[in-house]
Amino acid sequence: MKIGFLFNHDQVHQVAHALPIAFALRRMAPALELVILTGHPRLTAEVERLMAVAGVTLPLCELDVRRPFTRFAARCLEAVVPVRKIGVLRDNLDLFRSLDALIVAEKTSLLLKSRYGLHDLRLIHTRHGAGDRAIGFDKASAAFDHVLVSGEKIRARLAAEAGVPEERMTVVGYPKFDLPPGRPALRFAGNGKPTVLYNPHLSPHLSSWFKQGRAVLAHFLRDDRYNLIFAPHVMLFHRRAVLTIDRLRIDRPGVIDPAVLRAPNIHVDLGSTASTDMSYTRAADLYLGDVSSQVYEFLIQPRPCLFLDAHDTDWQGNASYTHWQAGPVIRDAAELGTALDRAFAEHDRYRAVQEELVARSFDLTDEPSAERAARAVLGALGRPAASVAPLRPASARPLRPSRVAA
Repeated sequence: MKIGFLFNHDQVHQVAHALPIAFALRRMAPALELVILTGHPRLTAEVERLMAVAGVTLPLCELDVRRPFTRFAARCLEAVVPVRKIGVLRDNLDLFRSLDALIVAEKTSLLLKSRYGLHDLRLIHTRHGAGDRAIGFDKASAAFDHVLVSGEKIRARLAAEAGVPEERMTVVGYPKFDLPPGRPALRFAGNGKPTVLYNPHLSPHLSSWFKQGRAVLAHFLRDDRYNLIFAPHVMLFHRRAVLTIDRLRIDRPGVIDPAVLRAPNIHVDLGSTASTDMSYTRAADLYLGDVSSQVYEFLIQPRPCLFLDAHDTDWQGNASYTHWQAGPVIRDAAELGTALDRAFAEHDRYRAVQEELVARSFDLTDEPSAERAARAVLGALGRPAASVAPLRPASARPLRPSRVAA
């Protein structure tokens, strides 16, 4: 049996959600033929980096767009539209036909079945993140042969909203937690000031960046009582314009004020590996954001949160904003001065809620999540799993929920 793991995106943020499963499969079922497929040199480099961290080597193949028309379209339109991502699928159909199963963290790969006729190819979805946005629970999820979910919250919403049959889902925890978090180099490390992580999403109709983001950065320029890590979704500044499909919108992220880049209390990262490996969610003392699923990675250790609603959202009782129960919600960056102080001072009010949100989002056990996911993959494919001891570098202690505030 030949199983592929496909990473086909413009940025690296999905790799850590699925690659640990490949590592576990190699140990559990060494007779399986595994291959890692990437759609961009940036992804290849990230796979190689994580293989070195884990001490595991797997066959790796970087896919390219081959047809002249695809290359031409990518050159002309890629600055706004992800032409290459679809082209990688269309131009490598022979390779995908050679696989028995393909494991993916995104939904674009469903085109292999719906448009390109590979109906015998088993598609297994790992998802990426444990967030609450409605697009994560759309009907497309039901088109996968099997879905790996991080916790009860995800399982229940996929069943109710996407119509995914219970027998085609397995709760496995969060394989990303099996990798060691990064250690960011922050210029303000050790200055004794609390650190805020501002992590806006990219979708113009949901993000706080386009209406309020520059005012957020300006606040920390004026008030240096707090350090700031500005690490938005890695796709926010990836292109000159942001185009979203869940609600058709396009907007420009713009540029960052040079004064912000020079400020001694502000660290700006618009898309490095540190933005995706939990470096910043572990380093911060308070999370400031809107709808990004990274808030749940932050809350693995309960800490203060503050949410910026730039769209006058009627969020109470809306499942897509469940995480806004984890801290105060403000509607204007002008409120930040008092709101930050209040969020720190009143965190105990939200601790129990945060712990409940984490428990419903991540079903974590003593068995590493990647191994649970690997067993689920083998079960979905009707293959037995060997009983093996976990192989993990000493530095890679899996994260677990903590009741101790950072």
